[in-house]
Amino acid sequence: MKASKTSKQWMQEHVNDHFVQLAKKEGYRSRAAYKLLEIDAKDRLFRPNMAVVDLGATPGGWSQIAANKVGRSGKVVALDLLPLDPLPGVDFIQGDFRDDDVLKQLEDLLQDKQVGLVISDMAPNISGVASVDQARIMHLAELAMEFALEHLEPKGSFLVKVFQGEGFEAYLKMMRHHFAKVVSRKPKASRDRSSELYLLASGKK
Repeated sequence: MKASKTSKQWMQEHVNDHFVQLAKKEGYRSRAAYKLLEIDAKDRLFRPNMAVVDLGATPGGWSQIAANKVGRSGKVVALDLLPLDPLPGVDFIQGDFRDDDVLKQLEDLLQDKQVGLVISDMAPNISGVASVDQARIMHLAELAMEFALEHLEPKGSFLVKVFQGEGFEAYLKMMRHHFAKVVSRKPKASRDRSSELYLLASGKK
């Protein structure tokens, strides 16, 4: 199949992207690592000895950062439907985080350690139909919040990618109902034209 003009433009932009080049130079799995680094610098997401769960982790940019931040005394569990090349300090489970067998594996890996932070940079396969894509991203965000509310320790935190548009305000309202504090972040590594935002919720009620 011949590549579309749009996909060619995206690939050219991606190859020339500052954060893509920087990620290659500094050994990060993806440019998304810089989004998490910037948010952490501002909000101090991580602490030593913390247990972190990364939803939709592949290719591993966020898990990489999390493992570096929590250190050997901490715990990072990454989950994704797609395979993930091994990462030092990261336990990986391939499967749907809603499935009972996957949740059982997660519990076994955590060994009664409470989860202090759930992070989700999940995004759906893009169809190109804005209304469909918006509905899909918000659905993933809802699933991630359900998971976070079920597994986070009291006062734990939750970081999730969302897109501004239909369903955003309702999601934000729901998040504020369940957490003491909710802030939005737009890291420099997020492309300017993207409606992508990150919501950080802390103090699970």
